Amino acid sequence: MTDTTPERKSLTNGIRVALGVGGLVALILGVLILVWPTKTAAVVTALIAIYAIVQGLVYGGIGIFSKKLGVWARIGHVVLGLVFIAAGIIAFANLSGATTVLALIVAIFIGASWIVEGIVAFTLLGRSTASKGWTIFYGILSVVAGIVVILAPFWAIAILWLVLGISLVVLGVIQIVRAFMFGSSRRA
Repeated sequence: MTDTTPERKSLTNGIRVALGVGGLVALILGVLILVWPTKTAAVVTALIAIYAIVQGLVYGGIGIFSKKLGVWARIGHVVLGLVFIAAGIIAFANLSGATTVLALIVAIFIGASWIVEGIVAFTLLGRSTASKGWTIFYGILSVVAGIVVILAPFWAIAILWLVLGISLVVLGVIQIVRAFMFGSSRRA
């Protein structure tokens, strides 16, 4: 017996739409990353630049219009706002350069994170654990992967960008299929 009340149908349709829209957005982003990787990265950078400008305006507005903050807090908000606005404007002035710098920063952050993660894994070796071999393997692999990413950041980011594009396409298609399948009754 299935529940066919109007509320249930409305909920099911809402979930279908959400799954479908989410899947479609993922599919489109994935295709854009695979077809125009550099342009798509520039769009991401432009979105971050827009965010920086908006955030700068918000901080500036808080500093200028807030009567409850002290003088130094207001000055700090205005200065922070100006820094955000300047960063956004500079990014727009040289979008290609900003995209390259952003990719480099992300790659170095990922590489450093993997190195630290590997070192942290080694700190667990002093504990009595049944997985010492796996911990050593993971720690070495993580440190080596981090070093490789830091030594060849643009190569690493290009591969990660490609994997992201492929993942978004696959996940988007699966999500769209889920949208069509959601709520349909099972057949014996």
